[in-house]
Amino acid sequence: MYASRAMQQFVGIDLGRDPVPAETTSCTFRHLLETHRIGEQLFARIGAYLAAHGLKVSRRTLVDATIIAAPSSTKNQQKTRDPEMHQTKKGTQWYFGMKAHIGVDSQTTLIHSVAATVANVHDNQAVPELLHGQEARVWGDSAYSGQRDVIRQHALKAKSFVQAKAHHHRPQSEEARTRNRTKSKVRAKVEHTFLVIKRIFGWAKVRYRGLAKNTHWLQINCWLANLDVARRRLVAGVERMSGRTRFLAARQEATPENDIPEPANFQLSIRVDPFRNSALPVNMN
Repeated sequence: MYASRAMQQFVGIDLGRDPVPAETTSCTFRHLLETHRIGEQLFARIGAYLAAHGLKVSRRTLVDATIIAAPSSTKNQQKTRDPEMHQTKKGTQWYFGMKAHIGVDSQTTLIHSVAATVANVHDNQAVPELLHGQEARVWGDSAYSGQRDVIRQHALKAKSFVQAKAHHHRPQSEEARTRNRTKSKVRAKVEHTFLVIKRIFGWAKVRYRGLAKNTHWLQINCWLANLDVARRRLVAGVERMSGRTRFLAARQEATPENDIPEPANFQLSIRVDPFRNSALPVNMN
C-alpha cells in the first residue's frame, strides 16, 4: 500500500491525510463480506453486467473441477491440519485440500456456475449445481461419465457430450477414441479458465482455513476471471461506442454546406493489438 500509488488510488487513500488501514480492519471487512455473502452477489451482478454488454450465456455448458491444495503440514499453532479439508488420490498422487467446480459457457468461456467441496468429493456429484437448466449440450471429461440421467433431470433438453471412460480390461475402440478426441476439442476450453484462476491470479493454494472462507474467495476469483476473459470484448465495445459518439458530435458541429452524411450501414471495425493489449479502430465503413 505504501509503495504502490495505483493501489492507493484504488482504495481511495491519501497518505498525506489518511492512515493505511491496519490488518485487523482489513480482516473485519473481509469477514463482513463473507457473512453477507457479497462474493456470491457480486458474481451474479457481474454476470448480469456482461450479459447487458452482449456476452450472454448460451445453451452449451462445459463442466469441470480442479483441486486447490491446502497445507498438509501440522507445524502450526493448532498442531493439526485444516479439519474442513480432505485428501484424495488422483492417479498415483495424493492431494490434500478442496475442489473448485465450475460450469463454463462454451462460446464465451465465461463462468456461469460455481461450487466448492472438499477434495474427496467426486467431480460428478456437483453436476446439478453447475447447470443453469437451459442447456442443449453439456460437455465434460470421463469423470462425468454415467451422469446422462442427472444432466437430463436438471436440463430437460440437454444432450450429453461427456467423454467415454476407458476400462483396464476393456480398451476403447478406434471409433470411441475418435469421438473422445472430437469432444475434447470443445471441452478443453474450460482449462483456460483454470489457467486464469490458478496461474495468472495465483490461487493454486487456499488462502484461509475453512471451506466457507475459501468458497467466498473462489466466487470472487470467478467473477474476476470473467472480467479478465471478457476484457478485450468490453474494450472493443467501448471503442465502438466512442467512435459512434465522435461521429455524431462531428456531425452536429458541421455547417450545413459542409455537412457529414451518415453512411447507411455505419460500422466501426476494431483490431485487437496483442502487444498493446488494447483494441484499436481500423476503419469506418
